[in-house]
Amino acid sequence: MPEINADAICADYLATSHALMQRILVEERDALDKAAERLASQIEADRLVHIFGPGGHSNLASQEVFFRAGGLMHMSAILDEGTLLSNGALRSMAIERTPGYGRVVIADARLGEDDVLILANAYGINAALIDAALEAKSRGAFLIGVSSREHAESTSPNHPARHPEKKNLHDVVDIAIDTKVPIGDAVVSLPGMTENISAISTFANAFALNCLVIRTVAKLLDRGVEPPVWRSGNAPGGDEANARFLARFRDRVRAL
Repeated sequence: MPEINADAICADYLATSHALMQRILVEERDALDKAAERLASQIEADRLVHIFGPGGHSNLASQEVFFRAGGLMHMSAILDEGTLLSNGALRSMAIERTPGYGRVVIADARLGEDDVLILANAYGINAALIDAALEAKSRGAFLIGVSSREHAESTSPNHPARHPEKKNLHDVVDIAIDTKVPIGDAVVSLPGMTENISAISTFANAFALNCLVIRTVAKLLDRGVEPPVWRSGNAPGGDEANARFLARFRDRVRAL
């Protein structure tokens, strides 16, 4: 077998990641803009924007825009312990496939008609995710989905992760943002390997969500509203800058 050029493969992975994010930037412009308009109105009214990422690594998406340097203070992450990998990876996968679980999480969050919920999940099919969407919708919340249309539509209706109703997230939400993640997620193939390596969904989710934040802030500034934004606590003056707003959010954002 010829020697594998890891540098070239890493460069290909970078190019693939960049191309996918470029597609999100261009093809999802309208969806991102519509979602940002709704978020801007929510924040202008001083209401929270909730985000839930049910699924092992999809939890990272909700953490990406919560209590993060440069992130909106109005973002409230639903960090449910059930699907966190820290409680066991196999347990996490079993929980995300459990019908009814997502309904319990949303009911516990007490979402209602004045709420906006972002649901982020790489593949857009698992039972906990779909139940969360259905429960939030039944309570009158406005739903924004961040997931891959291709991955969902390429996954068998009989896949064990699917919700009993076989629904895809992009068919349930009010606004769907397509992250373009290909089936299987991993995008690097190597000679002598049966399976691909190097997943791409974390990059896709993070890029889409940060583009949503950027557009939201731009719309707020156009309205004459400067939203409170977190500064890194490890940066000079970070604690002091954040302390100005903590009393405003401490009792409203459960995960703070």
